[in-house]
Amino acid sequence: MQAEKQNAKSLDLDAARVSHSSGYLTTNQGVGVSNTDDSLKAGKRGPTLMEDFIFREKVTHFDHERIPERIVHARGSGAHGYFQVYENLSHLTRAHFLSDPNLVTPVFVRFSTVAGFRGSPDTVRDVRGFAVKFYTEEGNYDIVSNNMPVFFIQDAIKFPDLIHALKPEPNNEMPQAASAHDTFWDFVVNTPETMHNVMWLMSPRAVPQSYRTMEGFGIHTFRLVNAKGEFKFVKFHWKPILGVHSLVWDEAQKIAGKDPDFNRRDLWEKIEQGNAVEFELAIQVLNPEDEFRFDFDILDCTKLWPEELVPLQKIGKMTLNQNVSNFFAETEQVAFCPGNVVPGIDFTNDPMLQGRLFSYIDTQISRLGGPNFQQIPINRPLITVNNNQRDGMHRMTIDEGQTSYYPNSLNNGQPHAAGPHESHFEHYQEKVDGHIIRERSASFRDHYTQPAMFWNSMSDWEKRHIVDAFWFELGKCKNKNTQQKLVDMLGNVDPELAQKVAEGLGATPPANMAKPTAFSSPALSMANTPKSPQTKKVAVLVAGGFDRAQFDAVTSALTGAGACFDVVSGNLGPVTACDSSTVEANKTYATTAPVFYDGVYVPGGSQVETLKGLADVQTYLCDTFNHYKTIGLSGEASALLCLLRCGEKKAPGIICEPAPNMENYVADFLTALTEGRHFQRQIC
Repeated sequence: MQAEKQNAKSLDLDAARVSHSSGYLTTNQGVGVSNTDDSLKAGKRGPTLMEDFIFREKVTHFDHERIPERIVHARGSGAHGYFQVYENLSHLTRAHFLSDPNLVTPVFVRFSTVAGFRGSPDTVRDVRGFAVKFYTEEGNYDIVSNNMPVFFIQDAIKFPDLIHALKPEPNNEMPQAASAHDTFWDFVVNTPETMHNVMWLMSPRAVPQSYRTMEGFGIHTFRLVNAKGEFKFVKFHWKPILGVHSLVWDEAQKIAGKDPDFNRRDLWEKIEQGNAVEFELAIQVLNPEDEFRFDFDILDCTKLWPEELVPLQKIGKMTLNQNVSNFFAETEQVAFCPGNVVPGIDFTNDPMLQGRLFSYIDTQISRLGGPNFQQIPINRPLITVNNNQRDGMHRMTIDEGQTSYYPNSLNNGQPHAAGPHESHFEHYQEKVDGHIIRERSASFRDHYTQPAMFWNSMSDWEKRHIVDAFWFELGKCKNKNTQQKLVDMLGNVDPELAQKVAEGLGATPPANMAKPTAFSSPALSMANTPKSPQTKKVAVLVAGGFDRAQFDAVTSALTGAGACFDVVSGNLGPVTACDSSTVEANKTYATTAPVFYDGVYVPGGSQVETLKGLADVQTYLCDTFNHYKTIGLSGEASALLCLLRCGEKKAPGIICEPAPNMENYVADFLTALTEGRHFQRQIC
């Protein structure tokens, strides 16, 4: 004990303590910094300059803060597949994989959350990553997307600040994988440019039902360049064939406790079952002469291009049909970078994109142990890599020969520079003229018009979700001043929204706020998404004495429509029907839960008296009802409505009939299941 006291006494940490409670910002070398919000550019809308040592120091330090997992997007899930373009797009781009409809291009996709560590749950409220690596004949090309079309900040120099604020607070390492805490919202209220992405984060988009039913957005403005050297501005979009669907918040929280791998498991199981996961690639194309046509800057990544102003063109389809063989070797070691482009696809001066071109490579060097991460099998291009780069940690190739430089004579000048008729990358020759300046373009200063457009575009149930999300998130903040500032900011988006959020927080609504002038964009609402019964999953609750004919009619229809079902009972094994036949229960109330299903069906029969007395059955019906999902009760099972207390057979999404015509009943049940959520009904 005395030795322990002696050791504790000799351990002096005071010299290392820094309060940061006063003083001006400096670099790590002690040089004063007057602006840490804008990177150094050639002109206010020009490219970021490599000489910006303040930006490089800040982002380099941030990139190396975690070992070994990704600092962001640590929690991911991956799959292999292929892509095919619909038609020849050579009039837009030199990229070969976009010019031949017969060409099948292999892809690898990694879906992810952003804020949480590797062990965090899948269903947290968060942005989702959607990164695609194309293994093209001209080299690897990455579209590094999110499931929201805008980002929180406009300049990459602010990215460390954003993530530091979003991550668990450094004094206590809480909360995990959540934005509902003081530091995140303190950053938001002091950084108005975050408001558009915050609106998306509070929407149902932040809790996708599955990776298969969320959109992906390239966020940044890129260039497509054709063989003539002509360019057009472009944005990339991934559109799920099954439509865009989300969880409700209570459901998401329950799933996080019952199955933290919910989205990961769904993707894996669907592919294992032979249900290919499909997305269409769409683009928005803008002529150079239209660069300044709108009331927003097309290089501002906190803004989207409304589809009503710049229509989408669907150009190809991606099919994911193969799971990984080894999670670490593939999903964990895959390295994406927005700077991985092929001839015909080029960058713009978006200051967030410019910074990412540096940061991603820097991060991979740290995370994967050196500069040779491209040689890991999942990152290797299809074509042979041919250059003079040598050595470094984890070198995997055995490079033969005497020379490792260019030009040379000893190796006959090989490898040589690509000639005019050999595939090679050429940057678009944009003229840049401007002062070297650390300042942001005035065209980036409108932070509220598009958030107002987003709010105006939402359906009633989406608006209700957004308000509830603000109540939850800000309700977790201890700082009342932060809550009030957020309400004041929302007054610039919509007075009604600010009023409702203020009511839930006990804050003061902004006074005399005029509704901003902003149109709506129906394309932004999930209410207008495609709907299908394909791959939907139903829990069929049975006990001894269930009606086999009703069971067969519904389950056969589910299978025929491309849906699936689990037979759920008190125990695993055979359950005897009223005609003495049996079905196998493959799930029990202990091993599954209603939050894992898109609907519940209960056939009639003498089993109903047994089911009435089971608390688990009441949980299934009430949770399914409260999460707006479909309930089917046929024959005698209609008596189970009493377990809902506030339920009635005419409520939307409840298909219930004491003595049904099974053909009509099945059709009604499938229609309700296809609809998905029934937000019209009142919740118990």
